[in-house]
Amino acid sequence: MEIRNNAVSVGKICLLVILLLVGLTLFGCYGIRSTPTGGSGGVVVDGTLYIGSMTGKLVAVKTSDGSLLWAEPLKATEQAGGGFGCAPASTMVAIYGSPAVGENLVYVGGYDGKIYKFDSSTHLSNAGRYPNDKNGGPIIGGPLVALGKVYIGSSDGMVYALDAVSLDKVWGFETGDKIWSTPAIDGETLYIGSFDKKLYALNASDGSKKWEFRTEGAIISTPLVYNNTVYIGSFDRHLYAVDATTGKQIWQFPANDEDNNRPSSWFWAKPVAYSNVIYAGCLDNKVYALDAKTGDKISEFDLGSPIISSPVLVDSLVIIVSEEGKVFALDTGSNQPPRELADLKEMVYAPLCASNGVIYIYGADQNLYALSVESGAKLWSQTIK
Repeated sequence: MEIRNNAVSVGKICLLVILLLVGLTLFGCYGIRSTPTGGSGGVVVDGTLYIGSMTGKLVAVKTSDGSLLWAEPLKATEQAGGGFGCAPASTMVAIYGSPAVGENLVYVGGYDGKIYKFDSSTHLSNAGRYPNDKNGGPIIGGPLVALGKVYIGSSDGMVYALDAVSLDKVWGFETGDKIWSTPAIDGETLYIGSFDKKLYALNASDGSKKWEFRTEGAIISTPLVYNNTVYIGSFDRHLYAVDATTGKQIWQFPANDEDNNRPSSWFWAKPVAYSNVIYAGCLDNKVYALDAKTGDKISEFDLGSPIISSPVLVDSLVIIVSEEGKVFALDTGSNQPPRELADLKEMVYAPLCASNGVIYIYGADQNLYALSVESGAKLWSQTIK
């Protein structure tokens, strides 16, 4: 197992390098960058796109033309320190995880360790927050709304379930390390990964643990649940398929650590699935197409730049954006090299969002783009600060 151990050691070094390359967007330590800058993916509901800006605002944009409907800052009750013992940040509350919408309420997690609730019609931030009395660990992942609850993971190592209306705590589950992952749900089971190298399956009603699955690296990507199987990437440079009911491993990719074609970096983005094929973007610049049942590699494509942003499925096309801002469409019918749709010439780290044949991409220069899935044409762009 010497190769695996070396890979993990190299991974720890590479993590520092990547964080520097992205401007330490996940931390914001004093002396390197005075505040965490944030910037999230989006969610579209009834013709409105909700997204977290790099200046700590929940922003609502009209999808038809990109016009700004409203922008509300997250209002911190006190200053929050960095997630790794950094100096206190400013009162601006950074947003990293994509918002979630339930009924007429919009939820978003803040770097100050609170989850905020906005009324989508009045866009008032005083609709509620949890907790009110203190700051928790910085929240990097996004919330999930289901079964009358809001689920979210925190850097304090806890998974929280809150009442969707009152934001009162329903239950909490403690993992062994910080959580940056956004949870996924299937039926009555919640799935979430942790820096403690484990994937957890929890009872969504009471937070009791159903099972845990251990990898050899931290898990920060959002799990994909498909055909009673959970697919998850790890910082150990493997993608895993786990039985959703039992927590037993079905396969791992690559199957053999001595495989010369194994990924040279981590799986950060959430994979997507279509017609029994898993499409997983990796920080080694490649997208891997894998048989969903066996994990056998069908094909791989080098896009020339790391894939940090989670791709989206639009009809039978997998839409992917590389870190350097090139947008690709992969035809699942042929699994041939993807065609380039557009070149934004702007770094992209936030997850993609798609609705009605339009892709929405938030770049590191604070520009929000709406692109046609069919042609790649820019329908509109808007600077979101």
